[in-house]
Amino acid sequence: MKIDKFVLFIIGIIILAYFFPEWGIENSEIPIDTISAIGISLIFFFYGLKLHPTQLKAGLKNWKLHLLVQGSTFLMFPLLVLLLRPFIQNEEQETIWLAFFFLAALPSTVSSSVVMVSMAKGNIPAAIFNASISGIIGIAVTPLWMGLFIDSTQTDFDFTDIYLKLIIQIILPVILGLLLQRFWGDFAIKHSSKLTLFDKSIILLIIYKSFAASFYNNMFSAVSLFDLALLLIGVMVLFIIAFSLTGFMAKKLGLNREDKITAQFCGTKKSLVHGTVFSKILFGNMATIGIILLPLMLFHAIQILIISVIASKNR
Repeated sequence: MKIDKFVLFIIGIIILAYFFPEWGIENSEIPIDTISAIGISLIFFFYGLKLHPTQLKAGLKNWKLHLLVQGSTFLMFPLLVLLLRPFIQNEEQETIWLAFFFLAALPSTVSSSVVMVSMAKGNIPAAIFNASISGIIGIAVTPLWMGLFIDSTQTDFDFTDIYLKLIIQIILPVILGLLLQRFWGDFAIKHSSKLTLFDKSIILLIIYKSFAASFYNNMFSAVSLFDLALLLIGVMVLFIIAFSLTGFMAKKLGLNREDKITAQFCGTKKSLVHGTVFSKILFGNMATIGIILLPLMLFHAIQILIISVIASKNR
């Protein structure tokens, strides 16, 4: 079996994050956040250069795909975890289940979803639309789901920064690319292979940042190795079931290959940014907040790793 070089780079970057996590922390001398933010904006700018307005318009009209992505994100995931609730026997299991349910109720993440869809040659306009709208829907839906099982903490939090960043990093670069398409569109298409290499470099940076933060903050030391292995298996099983069900539904709906890729990649991603923000609002200063966030941290790392491999093989 031939191993894709990108997979080897992913493994290498995780090993690098383990031995040198300090480069990826918030106060690092290396401005990884700034570099990745600029890189993400450039990626979406290049998308805009390569996107034709008719393709964008057609992508936004694909209501079957949009319903499948949002249904997978906000209905299928929570319902899958709800199936396990009758088996809870003690308070510790209740906390673990609540952590998984919190993960399941979160919206999709924008940047990595669209980058992966592009790398796998999926429907990019639909990916941008669904990943962007998911965060907005999540503001209302995620607290509603969690409100069924916890008492929400009355905390004021301003989401303006998150969505201002969304507009600056995602929407404006795409619009700018569309406006300049008549001048540089042919250039972007001609050098699409080099732009794909740039996309992969930014993804590797995101992967490093995600794992480095986890290693540095000892997120994996909050539980025993056995419990950590069980959590890891749990998030992998949840992801595989959701990914397979989304693909099955896409086939039943008669979606083409590009739409199926978009449905599976956007409908099975969960946002670490929204997760950390919502955790402050919903759980306040609960002593178990570390455990609540652990499945999300694991899922965030696993989803990037697995979908990176799948995207690389589909390109």
